Amino acid sequence: MPADLAVIGLGHIGLPLAQAAVAAGLGTIGYASDPQTAAALGADGPLSPTEVRRLLTAGFRTTTDPAALGRVRTAVLCAPTPPAGDGTLDLSAVADAARTLAAHLRPHTTVILESAGYPGTTEEFLRPLLEQGSGLTAGRDFHLACSPARYDPGNRRYGHANTPKVIGGLTPACTEAAAAFYGRLTDKVVRARGPKEAETAGLLETNYRHVNIALMNEMAVLCHDIDVDLWDVIRCAETKPFGFQSFRPGPGVGGHTAPVDPSRRTGQGRSPGHPLRMVELAQQVNARMPRYVIQRCATLLNEHGKSARGARVLLLGVTYKPDIADQEGAPAHEIAARLREMGAHLTYHDPYVPQWQVRGRPVPRADSLYEAASGADLTLLLQHHRTYDLQGLAVKAQLLLDTRGATPTGAAYRL
Repeated sequence: MPADLAVIGLGHIGLPLAQAAVAAGLGTIGYASDPQTAAALGADGPLSPTEVRRLLTAGFRTTTDPAALGRVRTAVLCAPTPPAGDGTLDLSAVADAARTLAAHLRPHTTVILESAGYPGTTEEFLRPLLEQGSGLTAGRDFHLACSPARYDPGNRRYGHANTPKVIGGLTPACTEAAAAFYGRLTDKVVRARGPKEAETAGLLETNYRHVNIALMNEMAVLCHDIDVDLWDVIRCAETKPFGFQSFRPGPGVGGHTAPVDPSRRTGQGRSPGHPLRMVELAQQVNARMPRYVIQRCATLLNEHGKSARGARVLLLGVTYKPDIADQEGAPAHEIAARLREMGAHLTYHDPYVPQWQVRGRPVPRADSLYEAASGADLTLLLQHHRTYDLQGLAVKAQLLLDTRGATPTGAAYRL
């Protein structure tokens, strides 16, 4: 049966987009090449099992039949682009999605890339794959555009409807076709000059987050060294009504959007120009934070007459953001692995993660949170979920190290 929209890739970008489209009354299908992916939509994804059930009840359907992609008006590519081993973005999933779509692409279809990429990905990488596989010409036979994903998992204030969408089409007609689609999902559409401008806007937004978090992480280390209350510093700085936007330090930076340096592209799509030195430095700073947290743990235990070897450590919150189940890139994994290497005995608690493994080994889950905190030599808050009563936990815990600055002043040791 024909549908208005096909979402290709049912992960952290695709599922929320499908949810917004269905809510707007669009007939929507989700394509996944792997039947297991299509069947496990509510497992550790951006939507809860309840939200997935509501989505399916509202008419959303998944398919593993690529022929269904030839019966839609709009196709949005939401394939993941994780960082590869050399620090570049891995576009292989986008390539696979493009080839699958191209084999069934019909004239007048609007194709939109939401996956993260480099400036030029839409025109130089995606376009040739679609044209070669379909025999059609982008901008003439079908519309092609880029609209970087802006969905923020767990954000209760901003969703698709009230978050403007940036759109850059291959031609003005392509831009307007994509704008007509997104105009049904969001209150505001922002037209970029072209796909490269839209892609670079997404790059700027991602790098802005990482660079500013890196600054705060460096400030956290500095303030600890000079015995200054970082969190009071932030509270004071936030009162400035101009020229300052508040970010928070933490044990590391997780999530699906890695910082992007176009100069690191390799192969045919190599970008000219100078490297983004601030982005490179921000990556280094943020990557050091798990080791810094381990150092603080060991020092804190030592100051209280205990060794990390044999210490009972309770980890609170192992997801990368509060109040969601997604663990992508969460620093909890590296921190847990390093604590184990030091000989610590770990337990964890997370209301969104019923089972947890680190490097193939399970970590025992604490059933009684307060009992576990009182029995642990050190309780380490890595993610602040709303369900946590930090005041109560601070009373129960022998030692509490808060890496998120969420505990009341004086109730715990803070990053």
